[in-house]
Amino acid sequence: MSDPVRDAAQRLATAGVDNPRLDARILYQHAKGDGSLYESLVARRVAREPLAYIVGRKEFWSLDFDVGPGVLVPRPETETIIEQALAHFPDRSARLRVLDLGTGSGALLVAFLKEFPCATGIGVDSSKDARGCAEANLARHGLAERGKILAGEWATSLAGPFEAILANPPYIPSADIDGLEPEVSRYEPRAALDGGPDGMSAYRALAREIARLLGPPGLALLEIGIGQGDAVSGLMAGAGLRIHGVYPDLAGIPRIVAAARKE
Repeated sequence: MSDPVRDAAQRLATAGVDNPRLDARILYQHAKGDGSLYESLVARRVAREPLAYIVGRKEFWSLDFDVGPGVLVPRPETETIIEQALAHFPDRSARLRVLDLGTGSGALLVAFLKEFPCATGIGVDSSKDARGCAEANLARHGLAERGKILAGEWATSLAGPFEAILANPPYIPSADIDGLEPEVSRYEPRAALDGGPDGMSAYRALAREIARLLGPPGLALLEIGIGQGDAVSGLMAGAGLRIHGVYPDLAGIPRIVAAARKE
């Protein structure tokens, strides 16, 4: 007798999907015994559509998030931002004001507000799809009264100060995007990936805004791509900020630039 999960896993492996057995199992559970639905879900994954888009959710910081087409899928390495925020702000009851620039699904904003129950925050995104997703995730986690989502290009219309500024901006050089895995290059929103010719376009804009909005003794935490630590640090320092450190993710890759106001 044919095993649908085993058969699907073989098809996924042939298509180049990482962890094909796990994905086949997750899709089988999502189909809830509907064989026709399962076949359609597997076909989408064979075409390399992200698993998160197919099942409509993704875990981040041990929290469940709604996610779908038009919204960047949260990545484990981005959790390093929350880890560094916890290290910098040891008082969990602090009444912090946090700004999440390019909020996407709202994962960083939600995780931060969950860890700091007296904090309030704003998430900003230029994408209507992302804003709708982030608002749904704030509501899902009971945070709609402490967080709000605004439309905008970074922080040009906002007033500070903020004690914490978080950002996972687009940092992939434009010419590199088409060479990424199909889940990313074919399906994820290009605006959330494309950092311009050198990958630095967003950081140039962010440096000015962070210098204007960050209040003492606040901290800005910015995700970076591989090899971008020195360049991003230079841009932040050039805007008058002090580089607090460059921190690695769990794979040991420098992933976060932390910047603060100069004393």
